[in-house]
Amino acid sequence: MSKLPIREVEKPWGKDVLPAPFSAPEGKRIGEIWFEPPADVPSLLVKYIFTSEKLSVQVHPSDAQAAAAGEKDRGKEECWLVIAAEPGATLGVGFKDHVDHDTMRASALDGSIEDMLVWHPVKPGDFFYIPANTVHAIGAGVSVIEIQQNSDITYRLYDYGRPRELHLDAGIAVSRGEPLDPALHRHIPDTGTVELAHGAYFTAHRLQGVPDAALRAEYAGPLLVIPRSGSVTLGDDVLNPGDCASAASIDALTFDPQGQAIIVRPAT
Repeated sequence: MSKLPIREVEKPWGKDVLPAPFSAPEGKRIGEIWFEPPADVPSLLVKYIFTSEKLSVQVHPSDAQAAAAGEKDRGKEECWLVIAAEPGATLGVGFKDHVDHDTMRASALDGSIEDMLVWHPVKPGDFFYIPANTVHAIGAGVSVIEIQQNSDITYRLYDYGRPRELHLDAGIAVSRGEPLDPALHRHIPDTGTVELAHGAYFTAHRLQGVPDAALRAEYAGPLLVIPRSGSVTLGDDVLNPGDCASAASIDALTFDPQGQAIIVRPAT
């Protein structure tokens, strides 16, 4: 029930100029900022991602598939909220058409899998929910807040010739060769309280101002809060944009009536 420690992760595809309020140390390219999962919300991980190059084409298994494969970690579902985007920035999510596994393997080997994805032009406020088994890639010039199951399982299918391991057998075995359900991609209005996700693993809202009684009931247990504008107070801690904290319930938090924050809780 406190502000979470931050881990800055250098990546060759990261950025040396980050969107406010973040800044990269001189000479470093920061690709991710992680907030260490707290003991009271261990199943969720929140991170910011900043890209100057395309990330690998990849996929994540479900919990059941991860267990069946003998993985030590759980599966992964995640969602992205775009907070900054350079002109022409895109996110690749799902295929244009239905693709069988043999075609997927051949296209991963020759690189044409990149062109088989749907590359969505993006701007701040665009939101994507990425179920397990969805083939996806984050493009260059985009910054997102990612909320995910706390799992480190990533199967890379294609990496633009970079010298990193691919996981074709494991990845293709769990990949859905199909388009993303259109209901899982939408634009979030600039103002107002909006439900972002309500699924098997977590519920998330973008909160405008002060929560009403229904939202207080929804978040009566442990949650994470990510201020986006204004501040949020938790005991003696004042949380500002760029912070993330855990709280025992939403009633432990005091919200700026003019501010915005993202709140997320594990599924019950």
